[in-house]
Amino acid sequence: MKIFFHNEAEKELFEIIDYYEKLRTNLGLEFVEQLDLAIEKIRLYPEAWTEVEKGIRRCLINRFPFGILYMFDKKENIVYILAIMHLSRDPDYWKKRIKDEK
Repeated sequence: MKIFFHNEAEKELFEIIDYYEKLRTNLGLEFVEQLDLAIEKIRLYPEAWTEVEKGIRRCLINRFPFGILYMFDKKENIVYILAIMHLSRDPDYWKKRIKDEK
């Protein structure tokens, strides 16, 4: 299965890593490790997580207050990561990204 990041999701990822590294050395790395574990779970079970919108699912990241918002194209066997969203952020900010991936 292929995993693709929306450009804005990739940008969010690097901003999150930088933020956590400034808080504590290697905390950004710890975030990436937890993100990788969550992505691997998505890869294995792409339809296991809650749909937050039609066709959009959210997988929470352990230890950190973030969720991965993604679309799964069953026909193409592709996961599109739309956002790595802080759970206290406006829950709709990423919706404009859906048009980019369809």
